[in-house]
Amino acid sequence: MARIVDTGRSVVRRALEKVGRGWSKMQERRPLSYDLLESDDAYLVVFDAPGVRGEDVQVKFLDHTVEIRLDRFRDFYDGFDLLFPGRGLTLSSTAELPSDANVTPQGATATLTRSGTLEVEIPKDGAADDVTVVEEDDEDDRTD
Repeated sequence: MARIVDTGRSVVRRALEKVGRGWSKMQERRPLSYDLLESDDAYLVVFDAPGVRGEDVQVKFLDHTVEIRLDRFRDFYDGFDLLFPGRGLTLSSTAELPSDANVTPQGATATLTRSGTLEVEIPKDGAADDVTVVEEDDEDDRTD
């Protein structure tokens, strides 16, 4: 009887792993949600970026398009086995700025907040080539 129970658990575990990996891949293919905001001086694109560290963020700007790629990792927990690997590990998205936006990436910044968002600010009439990614300090108190 114990052998039947163990076999049943093994089948369930393999099924959960397979479904979880499929769910994870589906999440990786779906673009991240974002908000696009505009002020007199800049555009601000805010992406959801849960579970990401600053060194795992890539931001590019090409022809009025902000492109991001986020790589994240799964933490391991002593005494626990992963049954359902449902979170995507490589997430990406693009955000189109208005076609009449007069911007270049010079002076652009990307801030990864403690609350799990990536804020990309692109000044109007700027002139830099790279987007710098910074991570908020633990001491920063940010209010939304």
